[in-house]
Amino acid sequence: MDLSNHPCFNAKMKGVYGRVHLPVAPRCNIQCNYCDRKYDCVNESRPGVTSAVLKPSQAMIYLDYVLEKVKNISVIGIAGPGDPFANPDETMETLQLVRKKYPGMILCLATNGLGIGPHIDDLAELGVSHVTVTLNAVDSEIGSQLYSFVRHGKRTLGPKPGFEVLLEKQLEAITRLKEKNITTKVNTVIIPGINDSHIETIAEKMAELKVDVLNCIPFYPNKGSNFGHLEEPPKSLVVGIRKKAEKHIPQMYHCKRCRADAVGILGESNGRKIIDKLQECAQMPEIYGEKRPYVAIASLDGRLVNQHLGKAEELLIYGQKDNGGVYFVESRKTPKPGGGSKRWEDLSDMLSDCRALMVTGLGDSPRRLLSQKNIDILELDGTIVEAAEAVFEGHSRDFMIQRDVKACTKKNLMAGMGCGF
Repeated sequence: MDLSNHPCFNAKMKGVYGRVHLPVAPRCNIQCNYCDRKYDCVNESRPGVTSAVLKPSQAMIYLDYVLEKVKNISVIGIAGPGDPFANPDETMETLQLVRKKYPGMILCLATNGLGIGPHIDDLAELGVSHVTVTLNAVDSEIGSQLYSFVRHGKRTLGPKPGFEVLLEKQLEAITRLKEKNITTKVNTVIIPGINDSHIETIAEKMAELKVDVLNCIPFYPNKGSNFGHLEEPPKSLVVGIRKKAEKHIPQMYHCKRCRADAVGILGESNGRKIIDKLQECAQMPEIYGEKRPYVAIASLDGRLVNQHLGKAEELLIYGQKDNGGVYFVESRKTPKPGGGSKRWEDLSDMLSDCRALMVTGLGDSPRRLLSQKNIDILELDGTIVEAAEAVFEGHSRDFMIQRDVKACTKKNLMAGMGCGF
């Protein structure tokens, strides 16, 4: 791993190496006044945009595809579309999966800094080498104009108290990141009439904290946001601010305000095939790792997924062969009817080693209880083999998703059996 190959932190690499952002973090813990929430934006308007949001297991399938198709990727990052640490479980799981499978890749994060603190030790242990923190003010009078609210723990704070908590956590995080020898960049959005005359002060403070580089990003008008009426700062203002800031700390000049699902060289748009693959992966069943090696199927005949869960007296359990393909493991008797929610709680315990349950239908109660145990519920109409392979291999299952097929009943014995009725 050559840490100098990060195209955002090293301008010499900007046209040589690319990056891939995995959009696994949809939630945000602050509301920026320059952000329209419909875009799930965290730091700037454009970084909040993604074509789809992925679960960690889906992100790994997508990443495999990207690295096969785009050969110059040196960095794998998480930059939203919300904040990585408003989604800490998804973020940390994704980083762990990436580090295990691609140990030579640079790992990178972009965050507002509010929630990163408790995870810094783990990030260092995982080898996350580059972190960007968006910090737009170090003065509470200015900062309180930038945010509508800050959500910290179980509290939602107004503009001024919220900013004060945010700034405290940002400064603590930057200090600890540098103590862990993590290369740290600070993004500051230049907002005319709000913080444009304050940025040199920010630069001085960041230099004091030994931040590696400061990225002064021109504000981008985002219709629907509180600052949607403001205009983008003129280039002359941006140049002047950067020159003043550069007296104190190195500047980044080549930022392209990347999307949360950006792929490839900085400034290049995602190709149609990349976008299609991202959206396809977002529709794939979630896989919960090697500890859940099986899938469960409700079937009347042992060949098709063709039975409603409530009618199933047993479920068929399938696993994946080492060389691909699937094999039958065993059948498991389902809990007897009449137990209410306990029936489904017992069933979820029985299926604790299964990553997915495939049926033609089920009620709200079992759906809720099984989902709480991270068992992916798939309502399908197809063969057992093709359905199980779709789960294990991460293939699209759109062609099997049940639409107008009804589950088998006494009045309609053949419904759901793939017979075209």
